[in-house]
Amino acid sequence: MILNYGTAEWESEYQAELARRMEKPPPYIHFTPEWVALYEKAVQDDAEYKEAAKQWEGTVVLHIEPNPDHGLDFDIYIMMDLWHGDCRSMRIVPPEVGEAGDFIISGALERWAMSRKDSSKAVMQGKLRFKGDIGKITRAAKAAKRLSELSSAVGGKYPLTLNPEEIEQYRAVNNAFAEKFLYTEQAIAAAQ
Repeated sequence: MILNYGTAEWESEYQAELARRMEKPPPYIHFTPEWVALYEKAVQDDAEYKEAAKQWEGTVVLHIEPNPDHGLDFDIYIMMDLWHGDCRSMRIVPPEVGEAGDFIISGALERWAMSRKDSSKAVMQGKLRFKGDIGKITRAAKAAKRLSELSSAVGGKYPLTLNPEEIEQYRAVNNAFAEKFLYTEQAIAAAQ
């Protein structure tokens, strides 16, 4: 069953899938729905982030490029809906939705691994690419840095550290997730 992103049915099924996947205890693999859920909770519960982000709003998207050698066969877009210190949601979204984010930080899996403690610094050094209003995100530098710190604090395993058996398991669950959740109405219509 293919679900249309943005519908109540999609969200309900996403939450059910997430609950099933979180039955297994952490550590979770970075950039999986269960890891994203822990990251979302960390941001929602962090007083330091809330204070730093009081004047910031918009969608921040982390775009992780494919790396088939490590079980990632497609682009991952993690969208954070951020509003004046609140993280309203954080989800893995279809590419069309991710590419429409206000701020998009993109890079190869290896670059994300090297930049996990400070993605803002990695953008300035050219290790990760940035699309969006650089002035607006610069004014929210403390909030952006805190998001990086929280991402690192969530912990977990990086796909680059998986053994061959784990890579194939990671690939299988990622591909099953993508087939079910990473479609929009336009993509479904185009496929028919």
